[in-house]
Amino acid sequence: MPEKKPGPSVKDDELYEKLRDEGNSKEKSARIANAAADTSRSEVGRRGGEHPAYEDWTKDQLDKRAAELEISGRSSMSKDELIDALRSH
Repeated sequence: MPEKKPGPSVKDDELYEKLRDEGNSKEKSARIANAAADTSRSEVGRRGGEHPAYEDWTKDQLDKRAAELEISGRSSMSKDELIDALRSH
């Protein structure tokens, strides 16, 4: 059986497959693989966000971010569940 490619929009197939094997979503894996292909894998790991850790966010802030990402079931989630859903998106 031939190896299945992730698609033409993914620039680093090897990294994409590694991320998928680790349990990351297709969207997240593609986003990271493409960012790494545009610069370098080590630079992507060093680049940090401007936001504090999700644990420092209020539940309302987490819910708003989950809504932006269209995470279903967010209205009944606890703060910890929202954090898990956001991290696995």
